[in-house]
Amino acid sequence: MSQSHPVPDETGNPEEGRESGQPGQFVLTLSCPDNTGIVHAVSSYLFMTGCNIEDSQQFGDRDTGLFFMRVHFTGTTTVDKLRASFSAVGDSFRMDWQIHRAEEKMRVLLMVSKFGHCLNDLLFRSRIGALPVEIAAVVSNHTDFAELVGSYGLTFHHIPVTKGAKQDAERRLLEIVEQERVELVVLARYMQVLSDNLCKELSGRIINIHHSFLPSFKGAKPYHQAHARGVKLIGATAHYVTADLDEGPIIEQEVERVGHDVTPEQLVAVGRDVECQALARAVKWHSEHRVLLNGHRTVVFA
Repeated sequence: MSQSHPVPDETGNPEEGRESGQPGQFVLTLSCPDNTGIVHAVSSYLFMTGCNIEDSQQFGDRDTGLFFMRVHFTGTTTVDKLRASFSAVGDSFRMDWQIHRAEEKMRVLLMVSKFGHCLNDLLFRSRIGALPVEIAAVVSNHTDFAELVGSYGLTFHHIPVTKGAKQDAERRLLEIVEQERVELVVLARYMQVLSDNLCKELSGRIINIHHSFLPSFKGAKPYHQAHARGVKLIGATAHYVTADLDEGPIIEQEVERVGHDVTPEQLVAVGRDVECQALARAVKWHSEHRVLLNGHRTVVFA
């Protein structure tokens, strides 16, 4: 069983007023060996605790024999009491489950290097409420976007990654994650390879975006390489980060068809757009607890 810790609101009490009759919004996610009675057990539990199901999605994977479920529900109880009372149901079906407050914005740390389109897109979407996240800070190994981040009133951390000091840089990053109570790290075109230890430390809590030419066009100027080969589809992939470089479980992909007459510069522009779209959707779905890990794959209740 896995659970998350509630993030206190400005009053210091994440559940203040929850049992005064004011209904709260909650999300239950679970995965377990597929068996009969799971949906009945969950719905019966919610009924007995006075909760009302707003939306429910489920999937049984015949290949792995696992069952996945996401339930959005309302109730006048607290998330702590829900977690305590649901544990018996979870144990009986050997569930890996979590219950979250739906109103609670996920605290996110953004990381960037010298390409700022994804950073700029996520900052703007967060500002206008299109992403249910609270950006805790931005980390970069360069200072190019310090002014942009400052214009949003956010903290910018410059952590240079120099030869022989990578371990120190990652240690500082983990300190920020802990200090800022970060729940998700987003590599918004952060161009540094993370160590195996850091990938394990943030397993399931770190998302990356890359162009979908990999592994065909590695190295510098992949869009120029693609142009030279007459590529007709431009793509981007958002995925969880693992120790296997750019091979983590895929959350979302986006593609755009291009013609023979496009220039390398136009390919780069198209690539920026599809990268922003794929990454934004992946961050949104993760922050709404719609993505469940299924081995090397994901189940996305979008």
